[in-house]
Amino acid sequence: MSLKHSIRALAPAPLLSLYHWLMSWWAVLLYGFPARRLVVVGVTGTKGKSSTCSMLWHILEQTGHCTGLVSTAQFAVSRQVWLNDLKMTMPSRSALQQLFRRMVREGCTHAVVETSSEGLAQWRHVGLPYHVAVLTNLAPEHLQAHGGFEAYRSAKARLFQTAARGGGIAVLNLDDNAADYFTRFAGRRVWGYTFQAAQKSGLEDVLSARLISVTAAQVEFEVQGVRTNLSVGGEFNAQNALAAMTAALALGVPLEKSAAALASFPGTPGRLEFVQHQPFAVVVDYAHTVESLEAVYRTLKGPGKLIAVLGSCGGGRDKQKREPLGKLAGQYADYVVVTDEDPYDEEPRSIMEVVAAGARVAGKRESESLWIIEDRRAAIHHALTLAKAGDVVVITGKGAEQWLMKANGKKIPWDDRQVVQEELAPTKA
Repeated sequence: MSLKHSIRALAPAPLLSLYHWLMSWWAVLLYGFPARRLVVVGVTGTKGKSSTCSMLWHILEQTGHCTGLVSTAQFAVSRQVWLNDLKMTMPSRSALQQLFRRMVREGCTHAVVETSSEGLAQWRHVGLPYHVAVLTNLAPEHLQAHGGFEAYRSAKARLFQTAARGGGIAVLNLDDNAADYFTRFAGRRVWGYTFQAAQKSGLEDVLSARLISVTAAQVEFEVQGVRTNLSVGGEFNAQNALAAMTAALALGVPLEKSAAALASFPGTPGRLEFVQHQPFAVVVDYAHTVESLEAVYRTLKGPGKLIAVLGSCGGGRDKQKREPLGKLAGQYADYVVVTDEDPYDEEPRSIMEVVAAGARVAGKRESESLWIIEDRRAAIHHALTLAKAGDVVVITGKGAEQWLMKANGKKIPWDDRQVVQEELAPTKA
């Protein structure tokens, strides 16, 4: 264990929180409160944060607002876009404030910030005047880092408390059970969005939408008479788009303009990203929770075989989800390949065995419909060799992340999408 991790483990929680708070304020002071010159939107939740942020950033850019973006998937300063290779959603305090200063220097008026529970718990949101705070949904995740679900949920509530203190608008997913909880912290200005015609009194505005069609590659829905077409699939992307449109409306962008902008949305890197369509499809997705993985599998399940490549993160992270992830893969996929996924300091094989145990519970048999292949490249290669015309290979857990995290802090350059392209190249045949 490193000295930094030893100090974190031994320091009392209140003292550690005070340290994070002081360091965050120091960074804000050092860079001169740059976010005060921006209209800041914060997006939090368990699933869909990065896609919602990307969609909202795209809407604002397409409607004439120079906008910065901070998300797990990518960063942007207006039209300058690059992948997030930091292996964290919110950058360090200094890096975050430096990024805001760059946004201001280059003429940005707005910033969309994926605001994680860990970032909130460590006060990285200090100095951000959130004009709009968005909740996508809530499910158990990162519980080992927070000490339980209540602490995880409470950390996310800080976003809405911060927005409320400045008179900001809370945008809540009324189809999620957590909406009532966050309403307590959201102040007087609360907007809701729903696909299930959810009703809640006391809200300033509610956008109610209905799905028209959903496929793995396309979504169409209608909200208040305005039709929206997305060239990205899955019902969850309709929910993400509705969240983005509601936040945009709260910022003064009409629904018609948001719908027109989303028609050209190219997708979010590593989120239901089709690396190949024919003769068989290959999809890379970040899904690493039970709920998000099931949503991806349900979206991609079709007449051909579904071939799943997955693992589970190490370092003590969310151990309770490992067997359920494997069981889901076993239930939905015809073939399951279990592989390495950021083991950190845990023994990789032990993680994979637990995931594979879940697949066995669902009826998968070793070397017939289930394989454990520790080397992630070899696992992807094997999955591709199993695929025939009309099948779908789905590789989950890392999305567009740029590193594989190994023991003793070792980081190996990585990109699932690039590995797929290399393994599909004619020279590999």
